Amino acid sequence: MNKASGSTGSKAALRAGIALALFVVIGVGLFLADVQNRYLWVKALHVIAVISWMAGLLYMPRLFIYHLDHEVGSAASETFKVMERRLMSIIMTPAMVLSWIFGLWMAIEIYGFHGGWLHLKLAAVLVLSGVHGYMAKAVRRFAADDRIGTPRSWRLLNEAPTLLMIVIVILVIVKPFA
Repeated sequence: MNKASGSTGSKAALRAGIALALFVVIGVGLFLADVQNRYLWVKALHVIAVISWMAGLLYMPRLFIYHLDHEVGSAASETFKVMERRLMSIIMTPAMVLSWIFGLWMAIEIYGFHGGWLHLKLAAVLVLSGVHGYMAKAVRRFAADDRIGTPRSWRLLNEAPTLLMIVIVILVIVKPFA
């Protein structure tokens, strides 16, 4: 990596950190200031975090597929390493953490941690977090030029977040097993 791209990466990481900090500060400010609508603010922030997390979960396997098309050590391969690392560390992991924080707050404060739908939803989110963990491991392996998977296996894994999202949305909206 040349000096210019390292500098660009540092600037991008700084901007992402500022955006994340701003998101948290605004969220905490709204949480403290608008007690009457606290649940609605937490729910809105939860949905924003989940959308960001899902975007990453759906895009990362596609990056791996494209990465596998290029030779180890090529300029394109090195670019994919940067893209994968940034997506995981700047978008996906913070979004997952915020999804869990806001979601657990609602599970405890609003639902008292009761309801079959909620327990099934949490189980599905745990599986989704496991998919995230597997992708994080793959990012580290690709960064070390230890490529894992085939384009076909990544295409199949790309379906897991979609299927889990469908289950989670149905559980949250319909609330079966209440």
